[in-house]
Amino acid sequence: MGLRIVIGADSAAVDYKEIIKKDLEADERVEKVIDIGLKAGEDVDYPHVGIKGARMVAAGEVDRALLLCGTGIGMAIVANKVPGIRASVGHDSFSVERLIKSNNGQVLTMGQRVIGIELARRLVKEWLGYEFDPQSNSARKVQEICDYEVPQTDGETTPGSCS
Repeated sequence: MGLRIVIGADSAAVDYKEIIKKDLEADERVEKVIDIGLKAGEDVDYPHVGIKGARMVAAGEVDRALLLCGTGIGMAIVANKVPGIRASVGHDSFSVERLIKSNNGQVLTMGQRVIGIELARRLVKEWLGYEFDPQSNSARKVQEICDYEVPQTDGETTPGSCS
């Protein structure tokens, strides 16, 4: 079974979204691509797009999200507001690899104003090939991150489940 990917962008990254969406649809590792917008000429602030994509991942509707904006930073910040989500900007090969292999991240963000389209396309292809190893040394650290997400009534945290 292939990956189910949601892709979304704000008005600053619609061009990249359209190009990369076609790449995803043509990739044999991808079973399904869901485009949550925007379209050229639309103007919706990135928090709304980012939250929608991250919530789809958290709900198990998709496996991963690719969220694009001007820098990738805003999308990463907003996606990380959704419990269970680990999102990061990835503008180089090592960061994209470590998002998955070290952090079991489900959301990759990029900025159209920061990197060229050919690098963005290459990084997305690399991203699709990485898998998290739940037996790795990083698994304990990912669980520790998840444990901070479950608040108690006194404001402390208790161990929670990790998605």
